[in-house]
Amino acid sequence: MRGLLLPSKDGPAAARLAEVPEPSEAHPWAEGERLVVEVHAAAVSFPDLLQSRGLYQHGAEAPYVVGGEYAGVVLEAPSGSRFREGDRVAGLSVWGAMAERVVGIPRHTVRIPDSMDWAQGAAFYLNYVTAWFTLHRAGFEDGESVLVHGAAGGVGTATLDLLAGRGKPVVAVVSSEQKAEVARACGADEVVLTSDDWLARTREVTHGRGVSIVVDPVGGRRFTDSLRALDVGGRLMVVGFADGEIPEVKVNRLLLRDLSVVGVALEPWQQRFPGFAEELTTELEAIAGRVTPHIGHRLPFARAHEALEILDGREALGKVVVEMPGPAARHDG
Repeated sequence: MRGLLLPSKDGPAAARLAEVPEPSEAHPWAEGERLVVEVHAAAVSFPDLLQSRGLYQHGAEAPYVVGGEYAGVVLEAPSGSRFREGDRVAGLSVWGAMAERVVGIPRHTVRIPDSMDWAQGAAFYLNYVTAWFTLHRAGFEDGESVLVHGAAGGVGTATLDLLAGRGKPVVAVVSSEQKAEVARACGADEVVLTSDDWLARTREVTHGRGVSIVVDPVGGRRFTDSLRALDVGGRLMVVGFADGEIPEVKVNRLLLRDLSVVGVALEPWQQRFPGFAEELTTELEAIAGRVTPHIGHRLPFARAHEALEILDGREALGKVVVEMPGPAARHDG
């Protein structure tokens, strides 16, 4: 079968289309449960970029097939599982998704409705599971105010989508006018550029109090101002470090205003609380028909190698998706 192969961890430029082996065993994370999916669309995110340079803690050894997310049709399901041949599914594979077939991880796989096309399915799982789990860990309640950094990216747009009509207000922080348009389209109440005084604007729209929650997949130098943007008792959710710089916090800032800094990492949470996976799957399948994943780039399979380069160049708006050739690229719901 054909796939996007990374022969060595030398970054996105090393990826190339090639003949790759068929998946012959279960995914290493699947505890022996073999779930095989015909891939109709695949997507990449920031962990894929890290993995391409050997910087991701859960990455595969090179050579490997690129792509951590997919949507497609079940070809083979584990005996006694909740999946059946022919199911329309989306999920996280960590690697291997940009090929004609992929082995999935049952606990990180959900059914998707006919109303969701394949590209939307590939853009769904990782972004929305991250956004939902972030708000869950934050203890978000309807009516609370939320600030979202990197609001035009994959996790950012998913978070805005989930908060639409629920957060009051939802403030999006982005780095360009083009990204501001995306954030508004995804439901932000207020959009502020990083080049402007976003901290002052945040205080203004919250009547001087600050927001209840900051969702931060970016990290870097704005971290301290994110703490300043919080109301008393506020929570800063650490989702990732897309900026490349891991910030540090002086804990006296937390003490003085009863603030919390909370890490967001789903895998250790699921390992510690095994029953949580079922709850999470139920929630994701419930929202799948109500959300609209924002796809900024739809690439044909012949241009799959460009997907990581778009991420690397900070050009991504929402999700970068590769549609597979032939019938697999068509929505058949």
